Amino acid sequence: MNYKERYEQWCNDSIFDKATKEELLAIAGDEKEIEDRFYKDLSFGTGGLRGVIGAGTNRMNVYTVTKATQGLANYIKKQGGEEKGVAIAFDSRNCSTEFSEKAALCLNANGIRTYRFETLRPTPELSFALRELGCIAGIVITASHNPPEYNGYKVYWEDGAQITAPKDKEIIAEVRAVTDFASIQMMERKEAEEKGLFRVIGEEIDNRYIEELKKLVLSPDAIRRMADSLKIVYTPLHGTGNLPVRRVLKELGFTKVQVVPEQELPDGNFSTVSYPNPEDPKAFAMALQLAKETDADLVLATDPDADRLGVYAKDTKTGAYIPFTGNMSGLLIAEYELSMLQKMGRLPENGALVKTIVSSDMADEISKEYGVEVIEVLTGFKYIGEQIKLFEESGSHQYVFGYEESYGCLVGTHARDKDAVVAVMALCEAAAYYKEKGLTLWDQMLQIYKKYGYYKEDLVSATMKGMDGAEKIQAILTDMREHPRKQIGAYQVIALRDYQADTRLELASGKVTKTGLPASNVLYYELERGAWCCVRPSGTEPKVKFYMGVKEDSLEEATRALEGLKEAMMEIVK
Repeated sequence: MNYKERYEQWCNDSIFDKATKEELLAIAGDEKEIEDRFYKDLSFGTGGLRGVIGAGTNRMNVYTVTKATQGLANYIKKQGGEEKGVAIAFDSRNCSTEFSEKAALCLNANGIRTYRFETLRPTPELSFALRELGCIAGIVITASHNPPEYNGYKVYWEDGAQITAPKDKEIIAEVRAVTDFASIQMMERKEAEEKGLFRVIGEEIDNRYIEELKKLVLSPDAIRRMADSLKIVYTPLHGTGNLPVRRVLKELGFTKVQVVPEQELPDGNFSTVSYPNPEDPKAFAMALQLAKETDADLVLATDPDADRLGVYAKDTKTGAYIPFTGNMSGLLIAEYELSMLQKMGRLPENGALVKTIVSSDMADEISKEYGVEVIEVLTGFKYIGEQIKLFEESGSHQYVFGYEESYGCLVGTHARDKDAVVAVMALCEAAAYYKEKGLTLWDQMLQIYKKYGYYKEDLVSATMKGMDGAEKIQAILTDMREHPRKQIGAYQVIALRDYQADTRLELASGKVTKTGLPASNVLYYELERGAWCCVRPSGTEPKVKFYMGVKEDSLEEATRALEGLKEAMMEIVK
């Protein structure tokens, strides 16, 4: 069917409820809107479904959610995993409660037990819970840091990580095979509870999760000595981080923690922020105001599902609060964790730091300093989580830290996804440790730059919505693939990696080797003087993303070089 026929079906078929039909009839005659809602099925990206909430095949609604769940149920039954069950969590977004319950009841109707959190919980706690409960899979209803009109659906497997190959393709095939909404099985909640299929989880898992985090503390003495003097301002941005972040900091002894009151409670409309993303400086407006009023040492923000952490640290020399990129906070935690483990004699000989291909190359220098191997994976934390499983199966390495530039990292292996709750804990511990030495986190970051070199990175995105936008994004990648750049801005291209073709082409010699990573629509340019840039379409939003990094002899030089590289990259989309 074409998009018009799909629209007519949704307007008339008795399977769709009255509210859905009324919403669709209200856009009758708006061809562009109808096309956008129905030109395709909402597809799996780097972690599952994600899209704008609303009626239509290209929207997040109870029908697209249960269609995906029916496909997942069919896959689980083929794996014989009904008895193991599925853990389900949800965040504060609009419709998250409803979507999570519908997903559970769809699984229950297929004879699959579910363990659904009683109220909103962080994504990393879901990753922890499904392994703790011995589930075959997990579902999180969240759109992470996306704007308020979005929601999403992420699938995890029994190792606690988001689905990767070949299971991702196998599950997607099952979802696509569900072509008739009438074939989706559902059950009433009362019946599901009576049959023991719908189970509610909460406090007991919370307690186990927090205890696992506290085991990861490396400097309890530093915390004990400095906890009453370290001033912390925190905002959960109306999301799931509020209770677990405050709890773990309180139980460790931190007493000077202030939460932004206007952003403390769950709010699916994110009324105080237009974009609940700790990568966006505007999301910190209220937190920074409170920090200035209270003379805080550091300012922290977690996104709605509490897997990403944003950081500002005070510069005591100027009184200004300095923003940390995801690379900066990740590298600071990496330096702290590795140095402390080495000092304590607990750094494993076969230790590994795992990072994504678009994360800072400073991680390689830090790893070299402490004799830890760096392993690079594709963009998406699920690939970092996958490595933990592979390490455990093969015994080849011991995981010591993992991070990606998009404000996510993981200390420990209690979860297999990025965890902003443990990141807050580790960062506050590091802040206490360095404060005792007379250093702020910004002072320590400058020490790290001095030690390893002045690395600086950035990300620029171009939004291109709808079917036309998707075609334009593909055209950009195709053009760059067919006409390889030899020069980008002030930098000569040394090599081009095409992860879709699994090739690395050295421009000077013409030598071609393999990248060694799974196929992905990503182009990566190795530039002279240690610089690089990368282009890839977003897996969760209608965007094409441009990543870049430089290394220079000072912060000022690195800032100038990065700006020049950014301008050159953006010329590509003009």
